[in-house]
Amino acid sequence: MDALTPLLSTEDLTRHYGGIRAVDGVNFTLNAGEIRAIIGPNGAGKTTFVSLLSGRTAPSGGRISFAGQDVTALPAFRRVELGIAYTFQITNVYKSMSVADNVRIAVQSRLKRHVGAPLDPEAETIAALEAVDLAARADTPASQLAYGHQRLLEIAMGVALQPKLLILDEPTQGLSDSEIENFLQLVRRIGKSATILLIEHNMHVVMSLADRISVLTRGRLLAEGTPDEIRNNADVQAAYLGS
Repeated sequence: MDALTPLLSTEDLTRHYGGIRAVDGVNFTLNAGEIRAIIGPNGAGKTTFVSLLSGRTAPSGGRISFAGQDVTALPAFRRVELGIAYTFQITNVYKSMSVADNVRIAVQSRLKRHVGAPLDPEAETIAALEAVDLAARADTPASQLAYGHQRLLEIAMGVALQPKLLILDEPTQGLSDSEIENFLQLVRRIGKSATILLIEHNMHVVMSLADRISVLTRGRLLAEGTPDEIRNNADVQAAYLGS
C-alpha cells in the first residue's frame, strides 16, 4: 500500500463493560506509512481501543477493516498472520527463556507462513536483536533483563514478525532518558517499512515521532491532527495537556 492509503479503519467501534463505555463509537482511519500516536488521560479507553484493533478484545459493536479486509470477527492470531503486531503495556516475554529464544519464536511463527526462497531463522533473530541493541544479551535469560530492556525485547519480537502495522502500548515506560532517545531512532527506522500506532504518555516522544495524533477521552475521539495542531487545540489543552 502507498502512503495515504487507508491501512486500518474503524466504523462506530464500541466496547462496553456493563454501563461503562470504554470505547464509544470511534471512527478512526490510519494510513499506510504513518506514525500515529494515541494520547489521552488515564481511563480514556486507549488500551481497550488497541486491544480491539489487535483482536485481543471483542467489540460490542462496530467494524474493523485492515488492508481492505473486514477483520472484526478474526481472532488475534489471524490478525498477526495478516500483519498486525501488538506489544503490550505490560511486558509479555517468556522470562525463563533466553533473549534470543524469545525472538526466535516470533521469527519461526512468521517463517511458517513464508512463501518463496528459504530464510535463515538465526540471521532473522540476530537482525531483530540488533535493531533494538540487544544482540549482546542474546544468551541472557529474559528474567535477568532490567524492565526497560524487557520492553525492548518485546519490541524486537514485534519487529521479528515484520508486520505491516506495529502497535506499541506505552513502549517507553521504564526506559531511561538515554534509552528513550535510542527508542526514537529505532521507531523512525521501523517506520520506514511498517506503519506504527503507539499509545504514549511521554509527550516528548509523541511530539518527536508522530505524523498525526489522535486524542481519546471517555472512550471517544476528541481531536486529531498534526503535533502542532494538537498542541494548540484548546479542547485538548483543557482535557489533557493543560493550559
